[in-house]
Order: sequence, then structure tokens, then C-alpha cells
Amino acid sequence: MSTTEEIIIRVQEIEPRLRHATIFQTYENLNNGETFIIHNNHDPMPVYYQLQQMHGDTFSWEYIQEGPEWWDIRVTKRAASAPSIFENENGNIVVNVPNIEPRVKHATIFKVFDYIQPGKSMIIHNDHDPKPVYYQLINERGDIFTWQYLQQGPQWWDILITKKQQTQTGSESYNSEIEKDAHGNRIINVPQLEPRLKHATIFKVFDELNEGESLVIHNDHDPKPVYYQLLNERGDIFTWQYLQEGPEWWDIKVTKKYISSNETVGEIAAKDLRKVEIFKKYGIDFCCGGRKTVREASIEKGIDPAVVEKELQQPVQIATNNHTNYNEWELDFLSDYIINIHHNYVRKYAQEIKNYAAKVAQVHGKQHPELHSINKLVEKGIVDLSEHMISEEKHLFPLVKKLIHARNNQSTYTRPENFNLKAFIEKHEQEHDSAGRDFAEIRKISQNFAIPDDACTSYKLLYKMLDEFENDLHLHIHLENNILFPKAIALEELIAK
Repeated sequence: MSTTEEIIIRVQEIEPRLRHATIFQTYENLNNGETFIIHNNHDPMPVYYQLQQMHGDTFSWEYIQEGPEWWDIRVTKRAASAPSIFENENGNIVVNVPNIEPRVKHATIFKVFDYIQPGKSMIIHNDHDPKPVYYQLINERGDIFTWQYLQQGPQWWDILITKKQQTQTGSESYNSEIEKDAHGNRIINVPQLEPRLKHATIFKVFDELNEGESLVIHNDHDPKPVYYQLLNERGDIFTWQYLQEGPEWWDIKVTKKYISSNETVGEIAAKDLRKVEIFKKYGIDFCCGGRKTVREASIEKGIDPAVVEKELQQPVQIATNNHTNYNEWELDFLSDYIINIHHNYVRKYAQEIKNYAAKVAQVHGKQHPELHSINKLVEKGIVDLSEHMISEEKHLFPLVKKLIHARNNQSTYTRPENFNLKAFIEKHEQEHDSAGRDFAEIRKISQNFAIPDDACTSYKLLYKMLDEFENDLHLHIHLENNILFPKAIALEELIAK
């Protein structure tokens, strides 16, 4: 890396494992308006897309030289620009979409829309026509807003969205189509509702239900799409029972589940991974500590269990990319996924983290003695994880695949002699506990990866990598402890002789 006038990152002179990390850390250390140059032997366009994914439209990418032997790209962090969300001179909230990370753009718009009061407005400022937001908004919130173009390109689009005042007519229309059956269940007569209100009404009635209460959807066709939307947006907190299945009418009884006092944190996470964000919020361990009930885990943290249980029952409104229902996967596929994603993640970054931990402890350990403890914990944790993964890949996961093969082919499965699967899995769970404690201790003594004022680039990068490594480890252990292991034990008990 050269710093004579302008920072030049000579990519081919950097160890391959450090190349992307060096580019990203250099960018993050820039002040607004500052630049650096990427000098590489091929077009580094993948870096552009990753940088955009991480930081949004906050930089410019200028080709100075484009091959055939060398590529030089000047990257400039944009000078101070308008914030992502601000209030203009008319009192309207403006959402400056290009300045928002791509993964949370739509979620941010919806959050602002839900925040504004009836009669108030917001403005979407974007570099292309955000018409898809209009359709998503009308589908999920109903016809409760106006959509007015203030500017329509060619460079910028500004849309004024005004939340309509609530009217008595709308309320009466909503209530007029809701009756009750002999059991007190609310019946939604869907064909009598205006198209724009159909899904919104179902969701509104569902959200008003108490635990154990039910509603009935009465429709002229199978409303199965509502099932998937409800599952995606509210999670696995309801049952779906067909009372009548055509040919003219469909009646479906939807019941909001009780939160079982015996349901564990791990079981809740396995059914709806988005609930993990609530556990993280309260510092509740959902992987190694997944066998505790919500009440037990809350009391252990000094939190009122009723607060956590109530939040778990609320509609999930968390912006996350991960809506995958791992609980529905076959165990052989899940085993391969764990190896290809999580085991490979550990192998890819473990040595790099060890090197940085040792280097940073050596350079900064005198001023920050906790770095020596972190270095020892990293060394121990990674060695233990490496041995643990080998055991899983050589012994445990192949055995899981044999169980699946025997079940699928209705063939005989005989337990290996002098082998107890449950005890073998318990040993692996204990190793998970040990790894979890090691990295939790690292987070604790680093004060949640707080960056000191005298931290160099390597110091900052170490803490960022440790933070990401622990987050991946939590999901890794969750998939095994709360899904793979208990299902494997149950399957062996079912088919083994």
C-alpha cells in the first residue's frame, strides 16, 4: 500500500486472504471526500458490488485505467451528503433512498410510513421510479395513502406519500363484514370486502386475537396464499384448519397459538429464526442455552419473562435477510449445508483471525492487556472448533445420512456396536458450550468489541472479524443443537433395531 499522495492499494502485493478486507477497511477509514486507488491485474468489479451492498450509494467508482494488463480504479467517499432520513422545510419526513443500505431500503420506507400520523406526509427521494413500493404498500397497508409524483426523472424521482385521514365509513365497512359463529369465532366474509381491504382485514383481525382465539376465513376459493403471507409476516404462531374445501366455498379456521410455558428458546428459534433478534435484544442465548424455557432464560438474565413473552407474540417487523425455515429441511441436506456454509466459514477465516489476534496483542498488548487474553481464547477456541468439525464430518454427519437413507428406503438400520448416538451428540453439545463460552468471554472482555481511540487498522479489523465470527457461530450451533441433533436422536429411536 502506498501513501505518498493518494492511497494506492496494490492488490497483488497483499496476501490473498487479506485483499478484500484491506480494501474495505481502507474505505471505512476515509473521511468524506477522500479517495484511494485500487491497482489490480484484473477488473475488481466484484469489490464494487460488495462495497455497494455494505455501504450503499456512498461512493464513486472511477476507472483510470482498464487493462489489458492493469486496472486502476479511484474510489471516492462522497462528501457529506443529505442524511438517509430528515425533515424538510415543510415538516415532511424525507427518505433519501440511495443513502440507505440496499437490504433495508424497503423496510425503512415502511417504518417511516407506519410512524407518520394520518393527514401527514413523507417523501421518497430515489434515483429511479420506486413504483414497486407503491404496490407493496397498497398490498400490505391497504388504500390508506395517496401517491403523488413531485419529480419524475430523468435523474431523480420524488414522491409525496400522504397517509389518509381515518374515516367512519372505513371503520363501519370493516366491522360490517365481521360476524361471529356459535363458538364466538370471528368470521371474515372475504367476497363481500373491497379487494384492497381483503388481506389487510384478515391480518387486522388476526392481530386482535388473544392466545387461543380463532377467526374463520370464508371465501369463494382456497386462500392458501394468505397462509404463506401470515406465516412469513407473523411466524409459526397459528394453526390453519380447513372446515370446508369447496367446490363453492372454503372455510378456514385460524387459531392463534398459546406460548407454551414448556417451549424452549431453541424450539422457538427453530420454528421462526426471526425471533432470534428478540433473544439477541435481551441477551438470551438461543444456541448453547437453547434448552431453557423463555421464563428460565429471562429470569437468569434478570428480565421480566412476561415482557419477552409478549414481544415474541408480536408481529415480526425486523429487517433481516434470513427468513429460511431450516426446521423443514431434511437432515442430510441440513448436514451438507452446515459443512458447506458454517464449517467452511470457520476454515476460511480461523487462521486469519488467529494471525490478527496474535499481531494486535503483540503491538497493543502493553496498553491493552486484555488483548493477551483474547489471543489465548482465540487460539483455544479455534483449535477446539477445528477438532470438533472433523469429528462431525467423519462420524456424526455420515451416521445422520445413514439414518435418512434407511428411513427413505424403508430398509433396516442397526445401531453400531458399543455406540450410543445420544451420548455422542451430548459430547458434541458440550463442545458447543465450550466454544460458545470462549467467544462470549471475548465479547465481554473487549466490552462488546469497543474500539479504543489508539486502535490501528488491524485492531479494528480483528474486532470486526470476531464480531462476525461469533454471530456465524451462534447460527451454526443453533442449527445443530436445536434442529439437527434432536431430530437425529428421534429418528434413530424410531427406526433402529
